[in-house]
Amino acid sequence: MPVQVVIMLGGLPVTRTPVVFIHGAWLHARSWESWAERFAGRGWPTHAPGWPGEPPTAGEARKNAELLPDLGLEELTEHYARLVRSLDASPVLVGHSVGGLVAQHLLGTGVGEAAVALAAAPVNEVPLPAVRSARDRAATGRGPVLLSPARFRETFANTVPEEEARRLYERYAIPAPRRLLDDLGCAGAPRHPFTAADTANPRRGPLLLVSGQEDLVVPDGVTRAVYKQYGDSTALTELKQFADRGHTLVVDGGRRVVADYVLWWLDEHVVGAT
Repeated sequence: MPVQVVIMLGGLPVTRTPVVFIHGAWLHARSWESWAERFAGRGWPTHAPGWPGEPPTAGEARKNAELLPDLGLEELTEHYARLVRSLDASPVLVGHSVGGLVAQHLLGTGVGEAAVALAAAPVNEVPLPAVRSARDRAATGRGPVLLSPARFRETFANTVPEEEARRLYERYAIPAPRRLLDDLGCAGAPRHPFTAADTANPRRGPLLLVSGQEDLVVPDGVTRAVYKQYGDSTALTELKQFADRGHTLVVDGGRRVVADYVLWWLDEHVVGAT
């Protein structure tokens, strides 16, 4: 369980806010391992929990896909809401893909000190990208949906060398729950109410939206459309776009640049806790 950490900034003691990392579909919780290490090195207490029923490694998840729970978006969101409420201090929520959607939903309801949504699945009426998802291709199947190494390379890791894509797949790729993909509106299913975020809430904490301009899963245009949704709120919302980056921007060789920008942004807007 993360605890607050007191560090010195400018000769004054500052109590750091905890950070909760929320991973997205098709990536294991270990996708945050380098982020957690880097954040901890800067004095941020970190916690990167897996989804309910998630095995310790991606390899185990792929091998035993039939044993994974068929989670829905509401169940996943409430899982993280309970975790956040159990902490001694309100944390920063850092989410990738579906995790970014969860972070925005929670922040809009007043859960969390601030949020960073990286290549986040779209909220509200912003449509899903017109990219054929693995769920679309497996619409008539049953059980969890696993990307093949080739499909992972084609859609997730389209901006990295083939060998790096293979390594990322082996370490991080896991099946995605079919019910969750349905809740997100894949394959034409109606979107779940938990895809909504209160974008007009003026009392929420700061929010940073991050996109990769070569992302094929959540294209940059989708993130920009979500950013416009927050235009009526007086709460701080900022957008950062990274050129030549795809959906693996949190795990690939350029991840440190993204993580360091997020750390800088947090230092600017979320120095400490109560």
